[in-house]
Amino acid sequence: MVNPYNDYFSMNEENVRIRTIEEIIEDSQLVWHRDHYNRKVMVVEGEGWGLQFDNEKPFTLEKGKMYHIPKMMYHRVWRGKGDLTMKIWDEE
Repeated sequence: MVNPYNDYFSMNEENVRIRTIEEIIEDSQLVWHRDHYNRKVMVVEGEGWGLQFDNEKPFTLEKGKMYHIPKMMYHRVWRGKGDLTMKIWDEE
């Protein structure tokens, strides 16, 4: 399966991954999933994109705000306007 996003590592910040999800992504590609590490995520670009954790209502992601995603917690992203660009820090 091909990832529905593009990742690259920041040249300016150590251990920071930059992830972009294009606005044209198919809804069927925004699937429930779990990550193997705790993650901190900060939105750099994108309007109206959302995040939903298992058994919770989705909420709108805000630019510049830090979010914590616990490892092995089911979650999914909801489509917004424009491409979504995030900074991601994996934690042990």
